[in-house]
Amino acid sequence: MKIINAPTVYLVGKQELNSLDCAEFLEAHGVAHWNSDTDNASEHLVEIAGRLCYMSFAKPRPGGNKAYIDHILEVGHGSVLEHAVYSMIFTGVSRSLTHELVRHRAGMSYSQLSQRYVDESDCAFVRPPGIKPGSTPEAIWAEANGRAQGHYEALCETLEYNDFADIDSPTLRRKKSREAARAVLPNCTETKIFVTGNARAWRHFLELRGSIHADAEIQRLAIAVLNVLQAESPNLFGDYTVTENGIETIWRKV
Repeated sequence: MKIINAPTVYLVGKQELNSLDCAEFLEAHGVAHWNSDTDNASEHLVEIAGRLCYMSFAKPRPGGNKAYIDHILEVGHGSVLEHAVYSMIFTGVSRSLTHELVRHRAGMSYSQLSQRYVDESDCAFVRPPGIKPGSTPEAIWAEANGRAQGHYEALCETLEYNDFADIDSPTLRRKKSREAARAVLPNCTETKIFVTGNARAWRHFLELRGSIHADAEIQRLAIAVLNVLQAESPNLFGDYTVTENGIETIWRKV
């Protein structure tokens, strides 16, 4: 049996800055001298969006992009954060986790592994953080998963070659068998999900799911996501710290 102890987060998509059109816009409005001091496209675009609201390119406050974004976070001008977009793939997460994750609808998009089309006979199971390796609870948990996996395989075979044997299409037979058999798989069955979100939506996710009050598995994922986002765009996510109370920020939510 395959057991997974932690998620993996892949940053598979991020933005590019169209510097030529940005320069054309600035020149057309008499502020061709302005430029941001960040090399990060997402941070640059957020600053452009914010400055456009007030046409503040001519007299930027000191401190550069970081100071500007800090001010946006401080005053709660969250809409400009929506112009920064990141795409990630999560693996090593449970179906239980993704049931909670997809509740984040505003500013987020999802594409998830299909249990109707993908054979789960060799699936992995995500150990809940509350179950310690080598413990009696883990033995009970693993035994239950093993039984479920065996029942899944037996159901797939019986359904495909008996109940659905009259269906001519092999692909349709397999799909119908798997969609019925998946009902016996537990919530901790591992899945993979592609998630795209804007910076405002990602911050909302971090603050809700990084909280000490969140489910332990999704809190663990939120911390892994934070590490990726802070490495990619420190000016947009550098205000967060991980404490014994979970993910915290000095700014109010935006």
